Order: sequence, then C-alpha cells, then structure tokens
Amino acid sequence: MRYFLTLYILAIVTLIGVAGFRGDISRKPPIEVFPDMDRQMKLRPQEPNAVFGNERSSQPYVEGTIFRGMPYQDTPINTGRISGTTNWVETNPIELTVERMKRGQQRYNIHCLPCHGASGDGKGITSKYGMVAVANFHDARLVSMTDGEIFNTITHGKNLMGSYGANINIEDRWAVIGYVRALQRSRLATLDEVPEAMKAALEKE
Repeated sequence: MRYFLTLYILAIVTLIGVAGFRGDISRKPPIEVFPDMDRQMKLRPQEPNAVFGNERSSQPYVEGTIFRGMPYQDTPINTGRISGTTNWVETNPIELTVERMKRGQQRYNIHCLPCHGASGDGKGITSKYGMVAVANFHDARLVSMTDGEIFNTITHGKNLMGSYGANINIEDRWAVIGYVRALQRSRLATLDEVPEAMKAALEKE
C-alpha cells in the first residue's frame, strides 16, 4: 500500500509538472495530442506550384463558383426572392433570348415532360402509371404564380415533386420557367396579342 501511495503521488506531481494547473498562464506552446489539422503543409497564394501546368498555386475559379462578395442566399437569381425579403420575384430576372428559350425547352423535355406532359397539362407518361397528382401549368393558380415561386419549387421540390436543384443549373431553371410561360401563353393568348403578320395564317385555320 505504501508503494502504491508513493507511485500515485509521483504520478500526480509528474502530471502537474507537465500539464500545469487548470487556468495557469504559460508562454510555452501547449502540448497537442490531437492537433486536428490546425497546422498543416499548404501553399500560399501566388507561390510556385509544380503540380499544375502553369506552376501557380492560385488557379482560375471553377465554372459555377459563387464569389465570396456575392451572398448566395440573398440574390434573386439564386433564390427567386427579392433581396432582403421573403417576397418572390414577379418576373424572370434573366433575359429570355431565342437560344435561352430553346435551352429551356430542351431542359423541360428532359426533366419535366415525363410528368407534366409536352403541353404542360399534367398528363405526362407517368399519369399512365398511377401518378395523378401532377400540376397542370394551365390552372389559374399556376398561371398567376410568380416566377420566383416556380423557381423555388423547381429548386427544392414540393409535395410529391422532388428537388431538381442538383439536376438543373440556376440559369437553366429560369430558362425552363420561360418555356413554361410560353406554353401557358399558347393557350391563354388572345387574337389581339398575335402579331399582324401571323393573324392571317391563324384566321385561315
């Protein structure tokens, strides 16, 4: 027992001598049993780096990178909301060129057509296999829905519809919305909205 107490006291003295008392201030660096990668080998910006062909440490941004000065969660084009609010943007924030509309049609045909149908009436191929709760883009509720809310639905999903944020990039989501609006106009437009050059052809039909 005497030897046990002696060894026990020596162990305590040794531990205090190495680690010190709790709350003690020391100029010596602490003993790190698990440094958790606090200090590691790394390259500083602009230092030479033989790993890359251009021998630079700083490489161009990967395509699609969000810059630090551009908060992802507070830009209408990324969220579909007006910056600093919870309100949806009313109309598409990107310019809908002919090329972009064609891109929107292509993305729609790949990702949306199987459920929503070629005309957007919710009667895609999945309706033949029992999926009946598919949105009809020609319903008054969806016609009056803001573009921002539709963007949010595409990004995060809703009800039975899954998220497509990982499948369709941001610009393509807006292009898809532009194409959906074109599908709606194809049914809801009046003859007065048709350009004069095309009215004659429609009246013949």
